[in-house]
Amino acid sequence: MKRKQGWLFFIIFLLTFSIYLLINFPLQLGLDLKGGSQLTLQLVKDGGNVTKEELEAVNAVLDKRVNNLGVSESNLQTLGRDQLILELPGEQNPLSASRILGKTALLEFRIQKVNTSSELNNLQLQRFKINELIDQFSIPNKRNEDNLSVINEKLSVLENELSYSSNNQELFNKLIDTKNFINNKIANLFNTTDLSGKDLINAGRRQEQTNNNWEVLLSFSNEGGEKFAEITKSIAGTNQLLSIVLDGESISEASVGSQFINTGITGGSATISGNFSAENARELEVQLKGGSLPLPIEIVETNTIGPLLGSENILKSLYAAVCGLIFVGIFMIFNYRILGFVSVISLIFYGFFNLAIYALIPVTLTLPGIAGLILSIGMAVDANVLIFERIREELINGNSLIRSIDSGFQRANSSIIDGHITTFLSCLVLFLLGTNFVKGFAATLGIGVAISLFTSLNCSKTTLRFLTTYQSFRQKDLYLNRSNSF
Repeated sequence: MKRKQGWLFFIIFLLTFSIYLLINFPLQLGLDLKGGSQLTLQLVKDGGNVTKEELEAVNAVLDKRVNNLGVSESNLQTLGRDQLILELPGEQNPLSASRILGKTALLEFRIQKVNTSSELNNLQLQRFKINELIDQFSIPNKRNEDNLSVINEKLSVLENELSYSSNNQELFNKLIDTKNFINNKIANLFNTTDLSGKDLINAGRRQEQTNNNWEVLLSFSNEGGEKFAEITKSIAGTNQLLSIVLDGESISEASVGSQFINTGITGGSATISGNFSAENARELEVQLKGGSLPLPIEIVETNTIGPLLGSENILKSLYAAVCGLIFVGIFMIFNYRILGFVSVISLIFYGFFNLAIYALIPVTLTLPGIAGLILSIGMAVDANVLIFERIREELINGNSLIRSIDSGFQRANSSIIDGHITTFLSCLVLFLLGTNFVKGFAATLGIGVAISLFTSLNCSKTTLRFLTTYQSFRQKDLYLNRSNSF
């Protein structure tokens, strides 16, 4: 008796713990349920086809960048020989993500050419004016027509001074294009060195103590640290500046103090200070951590799934699951009476245990994953049917209720375990060899099959034995159909 009570308390504990997990650890939803962005990326290679090794290398770099972006449960897969599909659940601004992912992230350290100070100062002044215009444009309450016309007029003056004209008619894009053009011209005033992003081992960011700007921290390898020390030593105390160039655009220029004339800047680390905002610093950190792309990529297609559509998918899936449970419950109660009622209680336990496991691992729920969950409910019911039929056979043969219950579970054990093992092995093969959506289906079905084995053999039996402790539930007629009642 104590053993039976122990199982009952253990199941109640699991149910309580499952509810706690669901409250404190929200379920992870995929793109089709949460909404987000889907980007189709095209690899660009001049004079030849993209090799499998190059495609895999680009895939690896992008995977690192996506992870550093902090996008949970993203999905990156190859499409054909030269394309990739990237899904970003919850990311409603694909342009922001593509700006970070699409750059080649070629980091260079360059030394200023001689006799270029005057031109450099002029370009830095133009960049300062452009940044001011961008800041004005970015303030929502200043985006009125009068202000935009003034910004456009100032931009036209700058373009004339630079002998540059943007083909993009969107004002903000014109500002960014002009800024990039200026940064490119600044980069051309510097000579390349043998120190590059390949010598980096890590990148980070922090907020400057004197203002609200952010700076990016770089850590070099031993060889990179020695190169950096030699470069800074060569220009220390001079008028020459050190430029940090990303993808051909200078993002920061700095002087090296005379105190470093003898040794240069040692320690294997450097700081990029370029009046970065928190978002700009984060983008640069992501690009540098992810490494350089072997080949440039282009965004050829962008699809956005809004949260509203994701909510509709969740609602439809919920309706399907609830309707399925209701119909299964009605069938089981109608056909198996008290046994059917026990089956419904067991399915409730099964549902909570399943969702708790999804939240704990966590498992990203998608529409195929929900299909696997619903299919696993059928497996759980099928196990109960096998057990209940064995119990009925024992009752018809004249055995007592308690003995029939014990014998029914014992006789059905082997067939239930065999069926669940074969299904679980199929899920394992699908998970190892299938694509992402197939993996989601296999994961939820596999977890459901494992939990089904526990609920059908333990929760159902414990609940049934608990009910039979009450005299009103010991009547054999409550466990048989009228066709086979005594």
